[in-house]
This record gives sequence, C-alpha cells and structure tokens, in this order.
Amino acid sequence: MKAEIIAVGSELLTPDRVDTNSLFLTAQLNRLGIEVTRKTVVGDDLGPLRAAFDDAVKRVELVIASGGLGPTEDDRTRDAVADLFGRKLARDPAVMSKIEARFRQLGRTMSEVNARQALVPEGATVLDNDRGTAPGLWMESGGRIVILLPGPPHELKAMYAAQAEPRLARIATGVRLVARELRVAGMGESDVDQRIAPIYTRHEDVQTTILTAPGEIQIHLRAWSADTPAAERQLQDIQESIVLALGEAVFTTKGESMEDVVARELTLHHATIATAESCTGGLLAERLTRISGSSAYFLGGVVCYSNALKSAWVDVPAEIIESRGAVSAEVAIALADGIRRRTGATLGLGITGIAGPNGGTPEKPVGTVHVAIADASGSKERMVRYPGERDRIRWQASQTALDLVRRYYLYAAQPKSVG
Repeated sequence: MKAEIIAVGSELLTPDRVDTNSLFLTAQLNRLGIEVTRKTVVGDDLGPLRAAFDDAVKRVELVIASGGLGPTEDDRTRDAVADLFGRKLARDPAVMSKIEARFRQLGRTMSEVNARQALVPEGATVLDNDRGTAPGLWMESGGRIVILLPGPPHELKAMYAAQAEPRLARIATGVRLVARELRVAGMGESDVDQRIAPIYTRHEDVQTTILTAPGEIQIHLRAWSADTPAAERQLQDIQESIVLALGEAVFTTKGESMEDVVARELTLHHATIATAESCTGGLLAERLTRISGSSAYFLGGVVCYSNALKSAWVDVPAEIIESRGAVSAEVAIALADGIRRRTGATLGLGITGIAGPNGGTPEKPVGTVHVAIADASGSKERMVRYPGERDRIRWQASQTALDLVRRYYLYAAQPKSVG
C-alpha cells in the first residue's frame, strides 16, 4: 500500500511553523509496511485544498491529512473532502454531545463556532479525540481511504495510535520496511560514495541514500519485503561490506548520534570527562549532557574565551599563548590537560579556533580549529579547517572532539582507569 500525506494550514507556508506531523506519520506508516510516496503542504484556501486531495487520491490508495479541523472559518479540510467525494455535511449529535461535555469538563463556555466541529460527511467514520474538541474522520470512496487528523501534534499522535493505526493494521499488506542507518565521521560524501558504490549498486531492490550532515555522512539502507528475515539478512550483508570498506570511520550502524556513542564508551570504561572550550562556547558540554545519566561520566566544563581566563581557569601558560597564539595546537593541548588536572577526569577535551565570520588571517583563516584530548599518559591534537558559517564550524568542531574520544577507546587495548 502506498500513501500520501497532506499537511494543511497556511501557517505552514510561512517561516514561522514547521510541519513535524508528517515525520511522525511517515515513521508509523512505514512500520505497517505502508510506503509514503509524497508529502504536500497546502494552505487553507478551499480550491487548492480540494485540488490537493483530488490529485492525491488519483495516485495512491491512502491519504492522511493533518490540520484544518478546527472551529473557525479557515478550517476547511472536512469541507474540501466532503465536496470532493460528493458527500453532504451534517451535524452529528453524538459528536456535538462530546464537544459540549469537554467544555463542561474544562469549566469553559462553548462558543457557537465550535459546533462546526460536529459536522460530519455522509458515510464517514468519526475518530474520537480524547485530547481536544476536533474529531478525526475516516472516509472511503472508490477503493481509496482518506483519514483526517487534527493539527496539534499531541492530539494527532494520540488519535492516530488509538483510532487510525488499529484500522490500518487490519488492512495493511504483509510487506514491511526493513531499514539500517550507518553514520560516518572524518570522510566527505564523495569519498564515502566512491568506496561503497560498488557494494550498494549490486542490490537494485535496496534503496540506498547518502546524506550529508554537519560533521558526518549518513548512509540509509531501505528494503520493502514480504520476507522480513530475508531482507534483514540482505541488509546485514550490505552493512558488513560497507563497514569493511569504510573501517573505523563508521561510528554507528544504528543511527545513533556521536554523543550517544561516546556516552556508551565512557560508561563501559567507567571513565569521566571534562571540557575546556573557546570557539564552541559550551556546545561540546551541552552535547555531552544531552544524554540521560551523563552525570556519571561528565564532571564539568569551562568556556574560556579570553586569554586571561584560559590561564586563570585551566592553567594554560601565558607564554604559550603569547608565542604560539590562542588558536594553536599547543593551547588546545594545554586546555585539554589543564581541565583534566583541575577536575581529576579520566579525559580532558580542549577546543580553540576561529568560528568567524571575522577574526581570520592568511595563516589562520576562518574555520581553523584545534582539538585535543588528554589523559594521564599524554595528549593527542588534531587541526582541521572547516568550511561554512559560524554555527556549522562550531558544530563540526564539537563533532571532531567527540570523535577523538570514540577513537581513543577504539584504539585502547585495555580500559583506562579513572583519575
């Protein structure tokens, strides 16, 4: 079964709102073996709205829409679909009673306009809304199914799970989506593709997508199959071949973030970590503490932009800053070792660089970053030059620092002791 998603709302055509409902719906439909082939965003005008549904039902068996079921005049989704299918709208007494009861429960007076939400097209099945006043609708015509869900995400998710998914599960085919996501650090998109193209091009029944994200390359493998175990084995073989081709650059085969991978390594080795950051402004510490339970391994960090605080807070020798410059391998190492000594952490991370857009020189252009990791036995530093704007440079610097931790444990023959 193939499906299309229509996100309704003129606000979604502005820079102020983002359609997140379609991401949720796509994931849920894929779980049932329903492939989403198109997503459309359309405003509240009745003509374009009706046309969007008309086009969709001509292409696929299932159309799911979100939004446009509210009480105001610009909420026209039910009107558009009723008109498309030639169905009359009539007030449903049971729906009206539930809307009135909800307002009484909330201790509020119901406005007359809310009565519009009780209008139901002929032959439609009402999908109850336990979290709002807008009921959903399930309509069938000519072998096509149209599901209308409310726009607020908390209402849509609850209604889909309780009302739509059980119905869809009964009619979904035996085909299921099997997927893998590998993530790669330290390589460019073209280099990744050059190495793995001979692998994935041998499998025409597997969809392979290579995506670029700041600091990483993502490899998505997707296969639709009625034989799930066979598809799993096929993707596993492809995954193993890709890992063999890319080596240690693959930091996960489960779609995890770099901070997830690092958190697991630190926990596994009973290690602790601390950070000293300049150009990243605390981003590295923020990423390390995104993970629940991070207090077990993250001791703390400092943001020391000024040269004076690099010396005062992390013991970076002033003469090194004077002779080598604040953006240098020596200062990055001193930051990493200084924060490690100050906190007693197993590992210290130091970052210094020029995030731009100003501050670069011919010798040290914008995007120049030095990242260092230190333990009790010594340190390792890496200099990189990132393209892009300030936020992108900062993110990539934090990614490189985290990757240094991952590779540190990748190379470690034995777990490091704390302290």
